[in-house]
Amino acid sequence: MHWDLNCDLGELSGEANQDAALMPFISSANIACGLHAGGPELMARTVALALAHGVAIGAHPGYDDRAHFGRRPQTLSAAQVRELILYQLGALEAIVRVQGGRLHHVKPHGALYNQAADDAELALAIATAVRDFDPSLVLVGLSGSALPQAGHDLGLAVAHEVFADRRYLANGRLVPRTESDALIETDDEALAQIQALAQEGRVTAREGHRVLLRADTLCLHGDGPHALAFAQKAHQFLTEQGIPLTPPNTDKDPHE
Repeated sequence: MHWDLNCDLGELSGEANQDAALMPFISSANIACGLHAGGPELMARTVALALAHGVAIGAHPGYDDRAHFGRRPQTLSAAQVRELILYQLGALEAIVRVQGGRLHHVKPHGALYNQAADDAELALAIATAVRDFDPSLVLVGLSGSALPQAGHDLGLAVAHEVFADRRYLANGRLVPRTESDALIETDDEALAQIQALAQEGRVTAREGHRVLLRADTLCLHGDGPHALAFAQKAHQFLTEQGIPLTPPNTDKDPHE
């Protein structure tokens, strides 16, 4: 098997050095497109870093809500969602193209990502915008949720995303960040979750249930002082397990 390690980058100028340090340990980068975070200069700098390291470049569009880092749920019409996504994809794609690269995937950010996991209409609006912009792009969404299903239904290649440092509920959804045990705090527990996902395609939910999940790509959060050290450990662990790291395939669903 092969796996993808992705990371959300280009969000805060103060983390630019850490973004650069993370690049050797990931295979795809989700770059903020200037609304929830980031901006033109940071986008260009992060794109250049990704190209220099052979890392696949993805768009990380979010709500136009910089004050809340795109983590506050919103209610938009399908037309508004389309414009929101197209605006951000167009901005990042222009920077990528001028630097000689190509856009590979799209992973929504924050509340947009979480709402689209359970809201089929929102998921369809996002997937439709991605398809209309470029049907060769891979759509990344929470494993087993409405977002990759919407992409699949529209003929997009999709990647089901799992997390090393987040706890799961018995229904396969993430424990909300508002709850005290949402995050896995120790490296040993996070690495054990990676091992279970890579080898068995399952996690142990907070309630103790074993939950099966399709795992095409693993998210490593790029913020926080411990992000780099954990990325190194995760990369080393997968390498020792003989699992090569490659971006999600642009072919259609290999699990069919």
